[in-house]
Amino acid sequence: MSRTIFCTYLQRDAEGQDFQLYPGELGKRIYNEISKDAWAQWQHKQTMLINEKKLNMMNAEHRKLLEQEMVSFLFEGKDVHIEGYTPEDKKIGPLLNEAALIRPVSYAG
Repeated sequence: MSRTIFCTYLQRDAEGQDFQLYPGELGKRIYNEISKDAWAQWQHKQTMLINEKKLNMMNAEHRKLLEQEMVSFLFEGKDVHIEGYTPEDKKIGPLLNEAALIRPVSYAG
């Protein structure tokens, strides 16, 4: 049976975690206040951060940085900034604008 919580990140009622995913007091807060959907969004951002910044999870400083980013993202509403990353919709935009300048050719038969 799933549990419903008020998700701090989504600002609405949503399905809560099945179990505590993170250790300590912060883990308890995440369990009580962060929904499955919000956690999945964080995991996506976390993966991007680890890959783009080449973070090593064996390095305590890197883990601390990731935890700070997680708290900012989940509880303070701050998006994760990844230097040099361009979202897919921003990459496609200019191409679509150029394509709009090309007029379709009609063939009369």
